[in-house]
Amino acid sequence: MASTDTKEKKIIEAFLFAADEPLDLDTLQSKVKKKTNVLKILEELQLEYKDRGINLIKLVNKWSFRTSIDLADQLREEVTREKKLSKAAIETLAIIAYHQPVTRSEIEEIRGVSFSTGTMEVLFELGWVKPAGRKDIPGKPLAYGTTESFLSHFNLDSLEDLPNADELMAAGLIDSRVDSSIFGTSKFVAEEDSEKEDIYSNIDNMISDTLAADEDIKAENSKEEERNDTAKKVKSTKK
Repeated sequence: MASTDTKEKKIIEAFLFAADEPLDLDTLQSKVKKKTNVLKILEELQLEYKDRGINLIKLVNKWSFRTSIDLADQLREEVTREKKLSKAAIETLAIIAYHQPVTRSEIEEIRGVSFSTGTMEVLFELGWVKPAGRKDIPGKPLAYGTTESFLSHFNLDSLEDLPNADELMAAGLIDSRVDSSIFGTSKFVAEEDSEKEDIYSNIDNMISDTLAADEDIKAENSKEEERNDTAKKVKSTKK
């Protein structure tokens, strides 16, 4: 028959093992007889479990069974879970990819609905989207664009290699839930330098026109002054 101390020791050991969180002395003392030396029992258990796979440790005056520290590497398990992006995240990413740099309001206008901040946070966390400066429009809103990680993940050399909606669906990267209109009519095409307006091509003519306009204004002002002087002289003669 087990002694009283042995029985109390088993009770304390069982409570520590079953507890979801570390237990303090008062809690353990309430589980056994008042005269039981709980601290002594804990120290004995700590010594007994010292070289085992489970150790009894004391943290902030509380006691708990923990896996032995030297086994941490063997017991660590890394689990990779693949999760599909939400419909909102897929559409937002597509709009940014095909319309960048694009602002939040422009994304919402294209989608036809507003989206939560969490949608953009997911894309930032994946490293596929980044701030792309501010647009030179009233309010100078922040614009967004894709990253090199985005190109690397989808095996693209550049944005010009972006596939159209049909190609994406065929590859299984998106499904029929996504409105294909957000991808535009075709692939992303970078702006050609030749298509950009050359604001300096007619600079000489612009300067000449400006100077001529200034001369006309000066001449008109001079004539106005002459008319005023003549009017003053006529008024003085009448007096």
